[in-house]
Amino acid sequence: QSQLVESGGGLVQAGGSLRLSCAASRTISSIVAMGWYRQAPGKQREFIARIISAGAGDTTYADSVKGRFTISRDNAEKTVYLQMSSLKPEDTAVYYCQAVIPGRIVWGQGTQVTVSS
Repeated sequence: QSQLVESGGGLVQAGGSLRLSCAASRTISSIVAMGWYRQAPGKQREFIARIISAGAGDTTYADSVKGRFTISRDNAEKTVYLQMSSLKPEDTAVYYCQAVIPGRIVWGQGTQVTVSS
């Protein structure tokens, strides 16, 4: 069983919204940061957004999603969210959750997001 479980993917029309969730299992501790990546068919996996677990939760976004996607966290639940708005067909991809912990990086199994034109 994956230590990171994504949910919330699906099919949406262009201009629509989706919210992805990623829950880390209890076996994962000391999470430094969590983030989202995506991989479209025939393309390399690319960074989307990251949020730091400590403090105010500094965030970083890829230029391609700035102003449209928002990453947030619930540290108590070890869950990270990705609110996606104004979706475009080029946002179609498998979206992967990532957790950065001391000494290693953990990946989820991915959730498909398809945006129709």
